[in-house]
Formats: sequence, structure tokens, C-alpha cells
Amino acid sequence: MFATLLDTWARGMLRVARSYVSTDDSAEEVVQDTWLAVIGAIDGFEGRSSVKTWVYRILVNTAKRRSVRESRTLPWSAFERDTSPAADPTLFHGIDGALAGRWKEAPAAWPTPEGQALAAEARGLIGEALATLPPRQRIVITLRDVEGCTSEEVCEIMEISAVNQRVLLHRARAAVRDLLESYFASVKQPE
Repeated sequence: MFATLLDTWARGMLRVARSYVSTDDSAEEVVQDTWLAVIGAIDGFEGRSSVKTWVYRILVNTAKRRSVRESRTLPWSAFERDTSPAADPTLFHGIDGALAGRWKEAPAAWPTPEGQALAAEARGLIGEALATLPPRQRIVITLRDVEGCTSEEVCEIMEISAVNQRVLLHRARAAVRDLLESYFASVKQPE
């Protein structure tokens, strides 16, 4: 029963604790201290509230005490003076000239959540397409296009001729392309 409570309430307790303390590590310690307090005080539980309410009340009180203690201390990093530049100075134009202080080359764009979701969807589709291929085609396309092996290496690994390797690779790529094209054709594009 106790293990079930731990598994069920752990994430919620961490979220609540994190709203009181400054770090994830502190939140984990608060949750651990809370469970130790619950075990120590279980005989004193009077049943005037639900067990969950009682446990969360202990959690909040423990988190508040930890927060007060943290507010009275400073980490060692607060006493260190960081004089290093935020970015490598060689990435910028010098201090003289019309472009002083500007990037020599614009930094790469950061991935967007939408882009990451679309990439994950495409990877999933490719994985599904690969799973539908006959084993020899799947192995050839995986070795060539996923692992980056040369055609000679694939021939040696699979003990097949170069012609056979090309045929298997062509058929595998065509099958994957067809599956992806049919999927993206079925997805209605905004006009």
C-alpha cells in the first residue's frame, strides 16, 4: 500500500514542493523528508482528514521550513565572481568599425517545439515504414541510410553482390517514400 502511495503521489508532491523551494534537488529532499515524517507520525494520524490531505499538509509544512532555511543561506557560487564573457568574443566583429559588436555570422536558429514535434512524427513514420519492409531490404536501408555504411561495407556485411545491394536499397527507399507520400497526401495542408 505504501509503495502504491509513493508511486501515485510522487510527481504531484514534487510539483508542490518545487513551488516552495529553489531547486529540484531540494524538492526531492522535501518529499523524502515528508515521507519520513509520515512514517514517524502515522500512529498520530487521527483521521480528521483524508490521508492524502494529511500527507500533503506535512509536505507543505516541510517545504515551508526548507524554504525559510534556504532563504537564510547563500550558495558558494554567489561569492564567486564570474568574469568570463557570455559568448566567445571571436564570434563578433571588433570594437571598431560599422559592425562593431555584431555577430560575424548569425547563430543557428533554436529548435521550436512545433519543429521538434514534426521531426518526431516523421521519425515515427519512417520507423513504421522500415518495420513493414522485408528483412533484407530493412537491413540494407538501415545500414546505408541510418548507420551510414558504404555500399561495399553493406555487401561485405550481408555477403551479397553490389547489384543485389543496389536493388534492395532501391526497393526499400521506394517503399519508404511511397508510405511517406501517402501519409503526407492524406494530411490536409492549410490553404
